[in-house]
Amino acid sequence: MGFGSFLGSSGEESFDEHGDFVPGHLPEPGEFLEGHEVLTGEAHVAFHGTARDLFEERGVYDMTFGYNLARLNLDTRHPTAGFRYAEEIAGLEGAAGPEGQTGEATDGIDGPVLRAEFTPTTEFCPQSDTLTLGAFRAFNGELESHAYDLVRVRVDGMHHESASINGKLRQLEESFAHTGEVRSDVTPDSCAEEVPSERGYGSPGQRPGTGDRSAGRDGAASGGDGGSGPTTPF
Repeated sequence: MGFGSFLGSSGEESFDEHGDFVPGHLPEPGEFLEGHEVLTGEAHVAFHGTARDLFEERGVYDMTFGYNLARLNLDTRHPTAGFRYAEEIAGLEGAAGPEGQTGEATDGIDGPVLRAEFTPTTEFCPQSDTLTLGAFRAFNGELESHAYDLVRVRVDGMHHESASINGKLRQLEESFAHTGEVRSDVTPDSCAEEVPSERGYGSPGQRPGTGDRSAGRDGAASGGDGGSGPTTPF
């Protein structure tokens, strides 16, 4: 069996159209979105179109498949992977998420909040950390591109490192809520090694580049939505 046969067809017939909302080809909303107003139909399509543009500008790419991360939602070969979104209901118990946070991260945020939950293709996806951090920076670094004052991002609990990844995302979120700036680093007390920024890993033993690449205003090479992705991952 050839490599291409193992992966399945990579042709356009494997993808839904950008304007389609096909619930059977999307992950079910998970715990992070529970109780909030989950976007469906045109509302989902509209915000996901914004996500696609922001990911292209910021270089948030899935390096396994070589495409803009937003395209994963359209990839019918992976119908349980991708992003789902929900408008946050203010005052809902546990409004900052299922990890025991109570909502203090919204101090300084007066406007509407959106939740974005990413479900990877497998529970061991090595890119989930980099991709969700890159998505957070893309959404919150370009607030003029959408109607929300904060976009919270989490990886679904099915990922084996979801607690660690979501801890980093909460740290970015809390910093952004208090300062209005999107940090380029994350340094949890429990994490001794460097973690990825939009320029990749900075530690001497740099890990393989998977996902978020330097792009847009930072001047890295761009890749088309259906192209082969970035030429230099980091």
